[in-house]
Amino acid sequence: MNAESHDVNPLHGWKQRFTPVPPSVPHARRAAGAALRAWGLDKGSAGLVLLVLSELATNAVCHGRVPGRYYEVRIAYDAEKMVGVEVSDPREGRPRLAAPAPEDESGRGLAIVDALAEAWGIRERIVGKTVWARIRL
Repeated sequence: MNAESHDVNPLHGWKQRFTPVPPSVPHARRAAGAALRAWGLDKGSAGLVLLVLSELATNAVCHGRVPGRYYEVRIAYDAEKMVGVEVSDPREGRPRLAAPAPEDESGRGLAIVDALAEAWGIRERIVGKTVWARIRL
């Protein structure tokens, strides 16, 4: 995790709330993908952003769920070819990089984010947290 600033000065921004159930993750991916295409990002760049978004949204569904509360996904794209991805959920706590065994079926999401993002981190909120990542295209 990198403690650098997470800010992206957006030329383009998008956000949407989702119900924290597993089918919401592909829905968030499709909705964000439409925004990325509208901004003119190529398929490879959009795919990278959507992979990071998917991992963070999956964590929000699996670990950040609070009954009756939504999670929110935000993306921003700037003139410096930087994309910011933020996923906010209502649960307290700080996610950690795990060290899963090869046979484990989960636990690699933040490791994927760490490998693909220029920087990522966690920002506390009044209610819950935001996990953010910056991706340079």
